[in-house]
Amino acid sequence: MYIHYVNLTAVKKYSEEELVKDLLSGEPKRFEIIYDHFSPSLLGIVKKIVKYDELAEDVLQDGFLKIWNNSKFYNPKKARLFTWMLNIMRNTAIDYLRSKQGKVEKKNIQVDSFISHEILDFSHDSNHEHIGLKKMVSELKTDQHEIINLAFFEGYTQDEIAKKLQIPLGTVKTKCRTALLSLRKTLNSTN
Repeated sequence: MYIHYVNLTAVKKYSEEELVKDLLSGEPKRFEIIYDHFSPSLLGIVKKIVKYDELAEDVLQDGFLKIWNNSKFYNPKKARLFTWMLNIMRNTAIDYLRSKQGKVEKKNIQVDSFISHEILDFSHDSNHEHIGLKKMVSELKTDQHEIINLAFFEGYTQDEIAKKLQIPLGTVKTKCRTALLSLRKTLNSTN
């Protein structure tokens, strides 16, 4: 399957139900709608984890292939479409960083990339706004907000978060779970 980039300035708005139907159809043309709709937000998230534009675009393609190949396993009763795709994309990015190839490519990035690279600030990324993710995460308690950003948008494991924040691993797990339950409650109340 070939995935292409399009000019996203005039993209039609789709309902969650329409997007789920497109995903579950198994038709490549309808999957392009999924790609066009979600790729800007997912690319922003992948860039937060991978840190380099060229690598992020490769990871995005790999992630969308995984989404395509696993579309039959998506269950709208268990998670919203974006949440399901976000988890696949996040795991793809983290797996890539931990892979031998990812470590080698990261070392081989040219010096220009280090100088001109701009890390997207999740709190100002308007591509997330259409799903209200920015607002929901920002409404979490400060410590939960920080843990969610580190875990889901920067690719840290819970163990790495505990070391970075110098707090017990159990505390990280509890705060992460509490934050995710709070986000779920917020999502459910918006439906």
